[in-house]
Amino acid sequence: MTEEEQRRHLLEELQVDKINPMNDVLFKFVFGKEERKGITIDFLNAVLEESLENSIKDIRFTQTEQVPQNDGGKLTRFDVACELDSGEVIDVEVQVINFQNMQRRTLYYWSQMYLTGILSGDDYKHLRPAITINILGFNILPQTEPHAMYSIYNIKTGDRLNRDMELHFLEIPKYTHKPISEMTKMERWLAYFANQLNKQEREELAMSEAAIGNAYDAANAFMMNPQDRMNYVSRQMAIMDYNSGMNAAEERGEKRGEENGEQRMSALMQQLLSKGRMDDALKATSDKEYRQKLYKEFNL
Repeated sequence: MTEEEQRRHLLEELQVDKINPMNDVLFKFVFGKEERKGITIDFLNAVLEESLENSIKDIRFTQTEQVPQNDGGKLTRFDVACELDSGEVIDVEVQVINFQNMQRRTLYYWSQMYLTGILSGDDYKHLRPAITINILGFNILPQTEPHAMYSIYNIKTGDRLNRDMELHFLEIPKYTHKPISEMTKMERWLAYFANQLNKQEREELAMSEAAIGNAYDAANAFMMNPQDRMNYVSRQMAIMDYNSGMNAAEERGEKRGEENGEQRMSALMQQLLSKGRMDDALKATSDKEYRQKLYKEFNL
């Protein structure tokens, strides 16, 4: 299938019941806008129900791009960043491609948030609790439950050091389908992201949770805008082509050992997608010569 045929195929399937809610372009539109912060608040309350003493009443969206502390530092771009009315800072990330680095990546992102707001010479009491929520389209953790929270504990006694760190992982493939009426609020949000419900179940889900119904409505509005729709398609194509390229690389044996080549291709795609270079990512999957040029550019 040519690139143009892929694009046409995706456009034909852009109906609300087929839209991928984990497409990061769409995700930021639904969960990262002031006019729809009620959706974000509801989702955060579901994830953090056992973490916070009180329900979240309000949030303030903050800068998603974190400037590095020094000239050689790594630029950090959060998907959705906000501050709770109780003072905690939150980063919500959606990731559908497993670059084999999620555990370290989430620690790095958490550390960038934790340093936000404290200046040289400030007392450490100004540090605020920081929480990352990772919505993953793949599994990386050993437990069977789709929602897991990590923090800092004494490995012998189980005592928690403090409440300043929380790393939440929502592994969407671990979601288990059940009747909507039997789901908890957290499970209903998992069902939303898993996107496996039929039309009747989707309607029931939207009726049972107003915020999820609003999220579906927002996705509909997003797809009505031609530019947003094309951005969505470009992102879906980049994901499809990345997966296709990885499979092709394995078949061709284009690696320094099976693992090495996969890691090299993975690192290249991560660099390109993080910099918004979608066209380069697409071309790299099918053009070996161009891919070698990019390897040199990024010293891979």
